[in-house]
Amino acid sequence: MADTSFLQLADYRRQVVESYTRARESELPPNVRWQRFRADQDRLFKTHLQTALTPEQVADFTSLKYYPYDPAYRFILPVEEIKDQDSVTINLHDDGPTRLKPIGRINFEVTGQIVSLTLFWIMGYGGGIFLPFKDLTSGTETYAGGRYLLDTIKGADLGWESDQLVLDFNFAYNPSCAYNTRWHCPLPPAENHLPVAIPVGEMRFE
Repeated sequence: MADTSFLQLADYRRQVVESYTRARESELPPNVRWQRFRADQDRLFKTHLQTALTPEQVADFTSLKYYPYDPAYRFILPVEEIKDQDSVTINLHDDGPTRLKPIGRINFEVTGQIVSLTLFWIMGYGGGIFLPFKDLTSGTETYAGGRYLLDTIKGADLGWESDQLVLDFNFAYNPSCAYNTRWHCPLPPAENHLPVAIPVGEMRFE
């Protein structure tokens, strides 16, 4: 008989994919899509057997905490291709070495300052685009280790518009290790530490 925990995890990821599919439905305003996304997240954290929370945390859980939606932090950006750059290796407690291949760079403006982030491809079977970042809220209002915006292996994907990448930082979320010590997560490499605050998205879990 199959290990039911893996079947539960597959179902959790399926529901995450469905949540991001709804978040890409362009006929609705972005802030409405974000509100639906938040409701999906809260439901999964509270009720799903593969929640990142411990049973004790679930008993007290009501909702994840977010900054208010700010359309100024939604971008549609071209991706500047990166070629022949060495991969970054991150050692994970459970999975061993994980290689991240830089594949592109995005440039955008925050409070009058031009900043950049590197897009990574997670090396391994299937692969996927990965965009982690830290900013000046990390360690105070948001998780000290940083947050994720894209992780297409797990369905976190806001899509493309006119061949440009949609990046809405209001959807930034905490890695699982932000909630308790049972999880170990890849954290943003130094090149994705932003010198500005990104005061949108998920806040620190209390």
